[in-house]
Amino acid sequence: MIERYTLPEISKIWSEQNKFSVWLQVEILACEANSKLGIVPKKSLAAIKRKASFDIKKINKLEAVVKHDVIAFLTSVTEFVGPDSRFIHYGMTSSDVLDTSLSVQMKQSGELILSKLTDLRKLLASKAKKYKYLAMVGRTHGVHAEAITLGLKLALWHQENERNIQRLKRTIEIISVGKVSGAVGTFEHLSPKVEEFVCKKLGLRPASVSSQIIQRDRHAEFISTIAIIGSSLDKFATEIRHLQKTEVLELEEPFTKGQKGSSAMPHKKNPIICERISGLARILRGNTVAALENIALWHERDISHSSVERMIIPDSTMALYYMTVKFIEVLSGLVVNRKNIAKNLKQTHGLIYSQRALLKLVEAGIKREDAYEIIQENAMKCWETGEELSSLLSKDKRISAKLTKKQLTEIFDPKKSRKNIDYIFKRAGINEG
Repeated sequence: MIERYTLPEISKIWSEQNKFSVWLQVEILACEANSKLGIVPKKSLAAIKRKASFDIKKINKLEAVVKHDVIAFLTSVTEFVGPDSRFIHYGMTSSDVLDTSLSVQMKQSGELILSKLTDLRKLLASKAKKYKYLAMVGRTHGVHAEAITLGLKLALWHQENERNIQRLKRTIEIISVGKVSGAVGTFEHLSPKVEEFVCKKLGLRPASVSSQIIQRDRHAEFISTIAIIGSSLDKFATEIRHLQKTEVLELEEPFTKGQKGSSAMPHKKNPIICERISGLARILRGNTVAALENIALWHERDISHSSVERMIIPDSTMALYYMTVKFIEVLSGLVVNRKNIAKNLKQTHGLIYSQRALLKLVEAGIKREDAYEIIQENAMKCWETGEELSSLLSKDKRISAKLTKKQLTEIFDPKKSRKNIDYIFKRAGINEG
């Protein structure tokens, strides 16, 4: 991921320093397990623990020659350890180190993202409660439908974010596996106790069955989950982008002091953060395709997945972390234009209450098809003339013959659209206070 969209706390997880540190940890733990089995002398284990280190510059130089990253790494470690290094990597294959370490890094990055989704959950709950009863127009097909509240919109996002939290927890569990089972997964030169020991120390579970590698359906699920979460953020950001349009202007992402919106037009305040979130979500969805392609490998393993994963896994986690942090910034500083919300609610002259009028006529004894035709006829006049729907209905003798003035007035009472908001919030578990 380019620096522009990379934050330091997650970049550290995917740094060469952390990668090689985890590799070394795997190798030392394997030596420790083999020492318990009597394969590695205690003195040698002590020397390995004391001396083991690596030189990143040297590793990169060696890899340019040997064309193998793990061999280059082991050669560098050997130079620090000396003769006792003969016990390092005993009976292991490269993927024992690579795949187990990759699982550690995915777990680390997943847990970091999870912490931000938890922060977002708290913020969404707070904002939903703040705007719980703020009536605004609901839209379907981009067209005014019926009244909702801003709090309800945010409660909807809260619940989707909650599902994403649960998805991520599940996929972290799915990917939290290691393998130290040798070249084709048979433990021919290793005891399964080595794998059990290494995985336990790293907070992983042994893969129940492995080939030379951990199977890539796990990684595909991890990347797919990241893409789903990113798509939710895209959805939230897209809604804010629409509501920031000049002709709508109900919500705005924060515009900080000194910020410029356009090099040409000084008046511009653009939803650039939300647009950035939408753009990065496309990358996450694209990476999912590559992750799915990585599932089908030849026999016990080929290397076609490796180059792909070096890009899509770090990039996807770093992008999603960045997107989540940025959306929290947007939501924290969200501008709510109450006057425009109220104005837009009345923009269609009462058309948003047409279903209430329809149902009132049905309750008064008119067949639904006939009631629909009567209300639609008046609604079309409202669209064309801009006259208030309440006025048109009161003048229609077919309606006035069935409904009293009080009943007509009740149709256009905006408070009625909020009568079940408390129930919805309670069902969603968004508590007061």
